Amino acid sequence: MTATRREFLAAAAAAAAPRSRPNILLLFPDQHRFDWLGGNPRLPVRTPNLEALARRGLRFTRAIVPSPLCAPARACLAAGLEYDRCRVPSNAYDYPLGQTTHYTLLRSSGYHVAGCGKFDLHKKTQDWGLDGKRLLPEWGFSDGIDNAGKHDAVNSGAVTPKDPYMAYLHRRGLARLHVEDFAKRKNYAATFPTTLPEEAYCDNWVGNNGLALMRRFPKARPWYLAVNFTGPHSPMDITRRMEERWRNVTGFPQPNGSREFTPEIHLAIRQNYSAMVENIDRWVGLFLEEVRRRGELDHTLVVYSSDHGEMLGDHNRWGKSLPYQPSIAVPLIAAGAGVRHGVVSDALVSVMDLAATFLDYGGLPRPAGMDSRSLRPLLEGKTRSHREYLRSGLGDWRVVLDGRYKLVRGFDPERGKKGAADAPPLLFDLESDPLENTDLSAQAPEEVARLSKLLR
Repeated sequence: MTATRREFLAAAAAAAAPRSRPNILLLFPDQHRFDWLGGNPRLPVRTPNLEALARRGLRFTRAIVPSPLCAPARACLAAGLEYDRCRVPSNAYDYPLGQTTHYTLLRSSGYHVAGCGKFDLHKKTQDWGLDGKRLLPEWGFSDGIDNAGKHDAVNSGAVTPKDPYMAYLHRRGLARLHVEDFAKRKNYAATFPTTLPEEAYCDNWVGNNGLALMRRFPKARPWYLAVNFTGPHSPMDITRRMEERWRNVTGFPQPNGSREFTPEIHLAIRQNYSAMVENIDRWVGLFLEEVRRRGELDHTLVVYSSDHGEMLGDHNRWGKSLPYQPSIAVPLIAAGAGVRHGVVSDALVSVMDLAATFLDYGGLPRPAGMDSRSLRPLLEGKTRSHREYLRSGLGDWRVVLDGRYKLVRGFDPERGKKGAADAPPLLFDLESDPLENTDLSAQAPEEVARLSKLLR
């Protein structure tokens, strides 16, 4: 089905839908791993606003991404497709403009669709436009500001800006300070605070852009706003205010199987990561307060999740792009618009499922061929189950998990992130071995065979 035909059907369906369609607020940071939330007894993390959101709604404990890398993950969300069908296999590809997004379908149905922050839908083409609007209409947005991620901004705009964030820093006379700061951050051990003032720190700049967009939404129309924070992605740059709140906080466990840094450095890294998470949580509170001020809190579906996780030294690895749970598993919390209160769900869900969920709440049918499945029955208590298994992948490797057992194919732990097509399978029992330290493939060949069929 062509994009034009899909848009027509979406608009027709919306015309018949009740006018009480809820607003949708998606808060979507970059690289927030699943367990780094307040309420986890193993971690002294502070996320009071996310905890309050979960009490007012539903928190999923077993959510994963279809691919743990920025561009593929966000393409899967935009299209509602599995990794092998999203047509963005790596960060070396742009999102194909001929492929419909759920943003376009919502806009065609009457939603005012806005977004800000790091979209990462044209990762290959390092040019965002100084106003950040270069491809927003083609993706389905009515308004917004698309900026580069942390590294892309500095790499592309050190001398001449290519995105609105670096353009802002150049206008403020802060670009050189920022570029010099990043040049000192060769690895995760660089935990010193940034020289940027608080308001110029990228996540704070993104948050203010999001509030400005919300304040100019047209009246009498449902709205959709995606706020794509650049943190808690590496490097571990935090402001002086953020550092002061965390430098004396201890109680973090050391990484699982890490050999790279001393315990003191690992502690500092985890303090900085937690500081970035807490700062984003602060913005969650500010956005919810703005929605409350508008009188729309009960009429807005609020969702918090992330494009992928962060290894933080587990298995002696950093970043994402790996089949381990810290890389593929993320937080997923939803509240408002009829969502049950105070529920914790262990249903198997994919971040890709948000596409169909948002269409469902918008009164639109799921397009034929979309892999995404609406979470609305779970959110409203009409079912407790969702999927029998989940898949994720990148490059050569693929993962399938059924809630207990997890099969990894095409990945050799000794050969790096990109995988290895000839690598033997890995099998983990996530119930007895949540840290994924023991490969059971030799002891349970029947489970390897059963799960392998699901990958085909």
